[in-house]
Amino acid sequence: MDPESIVYGCIRDCPDGEPSARRQRRAHNRQMLDELPGLGGLPLLSRQMFSFCRFEGEGLYQTQVIHFGASYRAVEYEWATWLQQFETLLGRLYWSSAVVHLDTELRGFHTFRWESEQGFHQPGEGVLRMRCAWEHEGSLRG
Repeated sequence: MDPESIVYGCIRDCPDGEPSARRQRRAHNRQMLDELPGLGGLPLLSRQMFSFCRFEGEGLYQTQVIHFGASYRAVEYEWATWLQQFETLLGRLYWSSAVVHLDTELRGFHTFRWESEQGFHQPGEGVLRMRCAWEHEGSLRG
């Protein structure tokens, strides 16, 4: 059986601003996610791997949380491409922080974090800075 990699995490919007501004940011983020390609294409990110609560009072209080997850066949060999596609998406979204967990059978567990230096990233704004933490444990899989 080929090695499997699990990728999951979330992107958080900033809860600041007037309710109308928050709704506008959420609508923009929804549109950007809807524009992602569907499953079966070459891109490593697809719109089906992303989800979020759409309505206040139904899992959405003030901060929009976009969660995502997918399993891949040894994605660590394409990780630079995956990160490039993810950062391209982040560059198009409103967000305050993002975290990606990469759990691999071959190379352990990695956590990647992005935080806006201004506390809030707007589409097309500045350079993204990522931090990575690596945890490696012996494989418990049999």
